[in-house]
Order: sequence, then structure tokens, then C-alpha cells
Amino acid sequence: MSSDSNEFSFTPIGILKSCYKDKFGVPRQSGLVKAATARLELRADLQPEHALAGLEGFSHVWLIWVFHENRVARYHPKVHPPRLGGESIGVFATRSPHRPNPIGLSLVEVVAIEDGVLFLSGVDLMDGTPILDLKPYLPEVENVPEAREGWAGKAIKPAVKVVWAESAEAELQDWQERLLRRGDHRESVGLQDLIEQTILQDPRPLVYRGDPQHEDFNRRVNHAFRLYDGDVHFRMLAENEAEIFKILQMNDEFPALNLHKFAASTNSAATNKSEGSHGNDCDQARNSKA
Repeated sequence: MSSDSNEFSFTPIGILKSCYKDKFGVPRQSGLVKAATARLELRADLQPEHALAGLEGFSHVWLIWVFHENRVARYHPKVHPPRLGGESIGVFATRSPHRPNPIGLSLVEVVAIEDGVLFLSGVDLMDGTPILDLKPYLPEVENVPEAREGWAGKAIKPAVKVVWAESAEAELQDWQERLLRRGDHRESVGLQDLIEQTILQDPRPLVYRGDPQHEDFNRRVNHAFRLYDGDVHFRMLAENEAEIFKILQMNDEFPALNLHKFAASTNSAATNKSEGSHGNDCDQARNSKA
């Protein structure tokens, strides 16, 4: 705690190693993509072999973390959640990353605890997220069946059908075998589910989804997001149907590559192009989590 008793500073207990290497594709909430995996290794000085004792009896934990990639400095009392279709609402009625204090909260499943490392699933955090604390989930006191969900219960829920191009299925198999050779068995087994569940949530920012009634609907058809050491390219065949048409494997886990150099399609003719476009910081600023 600083000299001013109203100000606090924190040191992360660890840095999350997530399947999502970029903001584009990260689910808007935890638990939506159950195949989304991450690993959390606690700092050695916290003595994880003692600090984690007893946690193996819990199935889920709360993660308290920092929106470390949120570079929006200005505070806005109202935000525009994507699922409200442009309508604004108070920031404290959402889980938007654009908050007075950039702190996030996620309920994730504990798959295993091995040598001070937590293996987690159902995450909605990108790689490199600083974790401030974790606490066990207590269903007896935290599960409230009669709780109201406000505007979120009436919000638009994405429903995207996912299909695979034949060539992409072969590339998926190659990728799974590569992960196995590297010793990442869990990641290999769940890879197809992870890809499909991520796209089912429609990870596109609103600016690229378009309005079916608007003349330039599908102005950006091709998209890509990074998982582990590969890029998944998909295109929108229709308003609610996506095709995975290419998987590019990278030479290392997360190369020093400018993700925003991917060619952005500007019209529906882009269906014939092979490149997709990763979301950039501007895109994600429009894509609040709530």
C-alpha cells in the first residue's frame, strides 16, 4: 500500500499462459468456450507447493486479473456492449474492459494442478494476462439460481454455424500432431473443439459484422485469430455461417510478428482471397466484453 491510504499497488501472483495469443477471438465471458485452455504458474517466492495445498478439491476458481492490453485512458460512464446492438448502458452494469480500474473477474475450471502449475479451461483471457489473485469457487454460497441477469438476458446471443474446408481439416490434423510431438497432449486433443467453439461465439468486432440490410454487408468477409502457435482463417459464407478455410502454423509459439499486417478484405469479393484479418486495437476497443 502506498503512503496515500486510498491508493493501492499490486504485484501479480503469476502471468497467464493462454491459448489466445491476440485479443481477437477471446470469448466475451468465461465458460462460453469450455475448450479454451490456459496455464498459470505462480511466482516461486509465493511457495506454490504450499500456497496451493487443498485447492485440488475445488473444481473452479475465480481469477482476479488486469486488462493489461486496455490502452483506453479516458473514462466513459456509459459504454456500448456489442450484444446491445449499439445501445449504451452504464459501465457498472457491464463487464466492459473500459473501467476506472482495469480489473477483470473470471470463473474458470481447474483441470489439474501439477508442480505448482494450474491447468485451466473455459478461460476468457489472452496470453500474458497478469493475475492478481485466485480464490476457490464456493457453489453453496455463490450459486444463486433466482438471481436476475438484467439486460444480459435479453441481449442478442450469437449463433454461428461452422463448417470446414477439406484442406483446412488436413491442416488441423497436422497441427494436432505437431502439438503432440511437442508434448502438449491436452491442447492437441481439444484443438478442434477450441476452434469451433471460438467461432460459434462470433468473435468479429461489430464494425466487421455488418448489417444484413445495409448495402455493404459483409464488407469484411475473411478473418483470422491466433491460437497457440497457429493462425485460424475463417470467412463468413452467410450472416450466420462461417467456413474455416485455412490454418497457418507458425515457426515458434508466438513469433515477433505484427499481427495487424494481414491484408484486410474490403468487399464481398474477398471470399476469393486467401488472407484474413486479425482484429486490431481499434477494433477491440469497440468490442467490449459484456
